[in-house]
Amino acid sequence: MIICLDVGNTHIFGGVFEGSKDILTFRIDTHSGITSDQFGIFLKNVLRENGVDPDGVKNISIGSVVPSIDYSLRSACIKYFKITPFFLKAGVKTGLKIRYHNPMEVGADRIANAIAAVEQFPDKDIIIADFGTATVFCAVTATKEYLGGAILPGMRLSMEALNKNTAKLSPVEIIRPDVVIGRSTAESIQSGLYFSQIGAMREFVNRTRETHFANPSSLIMIGTGGFAHLFEKEDLFSRIIPDLALQGLRLALERNS
Repeated sequence: MIICLDVGNTHIFGGVFEGSKDILTFRIDTHSGITSDQFGIFLKNVLRENGVDPDGVKNISIGSVVPSIDYSLRSACIKYFKITPFFLKAGVKTGLKIRYHNPMEVGADRIANAIAAVEQFPDKDIIIADFGTATVFCAVTATKEYLGGAILPGMRLSMEALNKNTAKLSPVEIIRPDVVIGRSTAESIQSGLYFSQIGAMREFVNRTRETHFANPSSLIMIGTGGFAHLFEKEDLFSRIIPDLALQGLRLALERNS
């Protein structure tokens, strides 16, 4: 079995794979003060509580955008599983041609998403929309060139910015609103959060189609990330794949073993 850990700014999203099958997923809040013992004990407990034997874990693959906790995660894997984990980062074998000016700047989560996307949709142009702390759009060509993308504040981050920087706008539940025109302050914020994400994505997709993809009609759109499920009814995506990054981490580990 393999544990894959997608370490984001808000949550650590984890999964356990038996071969290529994802048999368990879990989340834990990301916080900079976590110790190796806290994380190691959490990992063992979450496996046991879900009927997974920790002794069956043979490898661990990590993609992290929070460098401050990488040492604790590495130490937890070594101490509690006797495994030195693999960290996905620029320079390892990915099967992608990274076209960033500085490939070292590309986040591990974006690389993991792209690896899994081209594996599932070979010979296709792909746009990935990852709705997390930040909303991230990535473009990958049919020839496995990772072109880059766009980054904007995610829904929760936008809501927190409104709350922090205004006198009367309170936090709201992040949902798919029933109406476009809100008739209360809460409804208006919910509408703004939701439809601004859709508008940004459509603009990015349209401009990328025009400028980078020779055959726009064959474009594959993938949604992923914690808030992707909110957009299921919008007919925006070819597929929504919640564990896309975990699948990419598993593939990256296999290619670098």
